[in-house]
Amino acid sequence: MLVTWSLPHCTLFLLVLIEPALAQYEHLGYPPNYNEQDHEQYTAPQLSPDTPRIQLRLAGDKRKHNEGRVEVFYNNQWGTVCDDDFTIHAAQVVCRELGYVEAVSWSPSSKYGKGQGPIWFDNLHCTGKERTLALCPSNGIGVSDCKHSEDVGVVCSDKRIPGFKFINTLPNHVESLDIQVEDVRIRAILSSYRKRIPVTEGYVEVKDGGKWKQICNTDWTQLSSRVICGMFGFPGERKYNARVYKMYARRRKPSYWDYAVNCTGNEAHLSSCKLGQTKPLKSNESCAGGLPVVVSCVPGRVFAPTTMTGFRKAFRQEQPLVRLRGGTIVGEGRVEVLKSGEWGTICDDNWNLLTATVVCRELGFGTAIEAISGGRFGQGMGPVHMNEVQCSGFEKSITDCFFNKESLGCSHEEDAAVRCHVPEMGFQESLRLSGGRTPFEGRVEVLMERNGSLIWGTVCGEGWGMMEAMVVCRQLGLGFASSSFQETWYWPGRVNADTVVMSGVRCSGTEMSLSHCLHHGAHLSCRKGGGGNAAGVSCSETAPDLVLNPQVVEQTTYMEDRPMFMLQCAYEENCLSSTSSQAPANSYRRLLRFSSQIHNNGHSDFRPKASRESWVWHDCHRHYHSMEVFTLYDLFSLNGTKVAEGHKASFCLEDSECDEGIEKKYECANFGEQGITVGCWDTYRHDIDCQWVDITEIKPGDYIFQIVINPNYEVPESDYTNNILKCRCRYDGHRVWMYSCHNGGSLSPETEQTFPGLINNQVAHR
Repeated sequence: MLVTWSLPHCTLFLLVLIEPALAQYEHLGYPPNYNEQDHEQYTAPQLSPDTPRIQLRLAGDKRKHNEGRVEVFYNNQWGTVCDDDFTIHAAQVVCRELGYVEAVSWSPSSKYGKGQGPIWFDNLHCTGKERTLALCPSNGIGVSDCKHSEDVGVVCSDKRIPGFKFINTLPNHVESLDIQVEDVRIRAILSSYRKRIPVTEGYVEVKDGGKWKQICNTDWTQLSSRVICGMFGFPGERKYNARVYKMYARRRKPSYWDYAVNCTGNEAHLSSCKLGQTKPLKSNESCAGGLPVVVSCVPGRVFAPTTMTGFRKAFRQEQPLVRLRGGTIVGEGRVEVLKSGEWGTICDDNWNLLTATVVCRELGFGTAIEAISGGRFGQGMGPVHMNEVQCSGFEKSITDCFFNKESLGCSHEEDAAVRCHVPEMGFQESLRLSGGRTPFEGRVEVLMERNGSLIWGTVCGEGWGMMEAMVVCRQLGLGFASSSFQETWYWPGRVNADTVVMSGVRCSGTEMSLSHCLHHGAHLSCRKGGGGNAAGVSCSETAPDLVLNPQVVEQTTYMEDRPMFMLQCAYEENCLSSTSSQAPANSYRRLLRFSSQIHNNGHSDFRPKASRESWVWHDCHRHYHSMEVFTLYDLFSLNGTKVAEGHKASFCLEDSECDEGIEKKYECANFGEQGITVGCWDTYRHDIDCQWVDITEIKPGDYIFQIVINPNYEVPESDYTNNILKCRCRYDGHRVWMYSCHNGGSLSPETEQTFPGLINNQVAHR
């Protein structure tokens, strides 16, 4: 948009350059896929003089900022609403009055805690079209026979009503009201910050009545800056050069919002802050003696601003005592804490937005978008370290918060998780899927610089695998990869993007963008070229997660001497050491036997990559192999040298047992479907063929035993690091012991280093 008013030529030229640069940040405050045309524009309600003037807010033990106990401010006092006769129509009125597009759900029986004060409304009968809750028929304001155990709560949509304008019907009580605006953003002002991604410094602007306005800084505090920075994915705030902004404000007249802002600093969102005093208008200004509010935020280490280069190539968390697992994108997942050298989970009792925000800031993110309960990011393994956690919001670590050390009885079905605000990096703008039948699949097309211009092109399919597909799906916010494709002739894609612009891509799986993976750069090498030979992916919102049970391995290990003539089928399937080829039929092989119990703790079934029609029949064992290599068994010396190995094909992936309430779905009998259902496990018993390691030539001593499941990433999973299991193994020539068994990633790095060999499944493959 060009400026049209009269200015000196030099200033006009600068502003023409500034405006397009500012435009790229217009979207930063909006949620994904926000579309203002989807809903009608907001019009302020016209209330008759006899309509009671009320204000609403969402309070209580919230897990998202747009949910909570419905509270009503009337007659100088906050009160609640009874759940008697409450319906989704009444919830719709509440959410619309608060500026949200619609209601998602409502909850009776004080789900968000018991409120205080009067119960202002009871037996509400709303149609959903009322402009304020006060217009819904009820017993009468303040007339109720309810208790606070019946306080009602609502969940509103994330989207705000386009053009929403806050109307204060109680001007004498403004400091008791929560902030309700259409949107908020940080707008970069200085040229040095406009070039940076993410935007970390600039004006704080609110969108009210469809117009962006600045906030007067006369009553602004550092605590309010902390909240704003947290909303945009930054863990902290810092000082800035006020003199530069004072000069800018003199040259370009601000347009101020009518209210001040009063935050305590531990809010997760601006909507939880209180309004400050109304700013009196004076000569078309509402900030006498002040300037527009400016914030300068401190990004987490991985999001440090750059001029489009120098990003860290893979995500590495900053805090070693807390981590997230099982999330589809950076900044979300099951919360795990390190205690006494072992990783464990947190029970979701009393889990709320305040506590979740402490976790997010500790990990280098902003405030929490949502505190998630019920093991929604998969169930963890190991101990539950914390329960009934209570934080003030200012702790440096969740381990500093109070928690109930005596509380027992939590299972992993109650594992707590978080979804955090992360900075807007714009990674989705440089990648797309094209030609697919749904938005979740297609040929991968990337935006790359070639000969000084940005052009769309394809990625070479040679060497393309599941790890690279995982990064693509994460970058686009489409969840996990379900398949990777080295040919995409069935997805034509965009004709003008057939040229290969990226080749030799190798990802570790933790990168935030495909451009952060190793690749050939400008020196492309792709024998088959692009077009139908370009890389493709299909994505899914859920994925399985296989985890071995360490105790079963420890408890079932034993040694057997078996004659060679009884091992003919195992020999044909390469389940014996290479020296067995020279062994006479009457000789014996010494086998280290054990059982393995493989749980699916994810959110979708584990299915073989190959379809049933392509399974391989093995005549000797008289069964089909759905995966030629499902597990690897290795024995290492204490210096990390492999001294013995074995492998197991998935001749039978089935549900051996399931958690209570879950029915078995997969059974191998009669050429049945193979797989492992969520909440079930497949047990490979110690007494079946190939469930061993051939240790005939191994000398007595101490070793490290290791199992890796799904070693070639043939089947996608939400977490590959826990696919590995390690044990200490002692063999005295006559007996064998297995002890200290643990899953990959379950111990601290210091403890893990005492187990040589492979640290996790990513390292195993690459």
